[in-house]
Amino acid sequence: MNIFTIESFMDELALAAKTDPVEFRLKHLEDSRAREVIKLAAERFGWDRRGKPANGLGCGFAFARYKNLAAHCAIAMEIETERETGRIRVKRAVSAVDAGQVVNPDGVRNQIEGAILQSSSWTLYESVTFDEARITSLDWTTYPILRFHSVPDRVEVHIVDRPGLPFLGAGEAGQGPAAAAIANAIADATGQRLRDLPLTAAKLKASVGI
Repeated sequence: MNIFTIESFMDELALAAKTDPVEFRLKHLEDSRAREVIKLAAERFGWDRRGKPANGLGCGFAFARYKNLAAHCAIAMEIETERETGRIRVKRAVSAVDAGQVVNPDGVRNQIEGAILQSSSWTLYESVTFDEARITSLDWTTYPILRFHSVPDRVEVHIVDRPGLPFLGAGEAGQGPAAAAIANAIADATGQRLRDLPLTAAKLKASVGI
């Protein structure tokens, strides 16, 4: 929630400053390792070559260092939205992570890939429902969650290895940036800033007045 909030506001500040969101972050960061993962994620995504928002497509970016002491993680995303239904789907996610010295690169990639998928589900679908008396979310059949048809077409994880430096840990490093990148991509695609999680199709439809 913290990273979703902070990185959403960073994009709003960049818009107010009429500055590219990635460049805005770099201008306000002195940490060389943070800057490197941001630059790598943006480069591998093709951030500078992305087109202007069109046909419901948009791009978003976010960065965080987990709990300010674990892995650095930057994520760029491309999403598509359907104006008629409000449906939001992540098309592509490209991330870069610096977790210090990496012992198991495949494990780190799996961790960040899983974080992106889990956070996409949290951000777009998941919500416990309740009334004045009790929780009404009672089974997995009706609980809203990411399904296979909504999984991104492509997820990339690029590792910045730091041989000899302390292990930082990659657990849960990607969830915060993934949520914020989705929110920022939605704002890019639609011009509407959604702040109330989850960012459901119904909320997007309401925000654009359908």
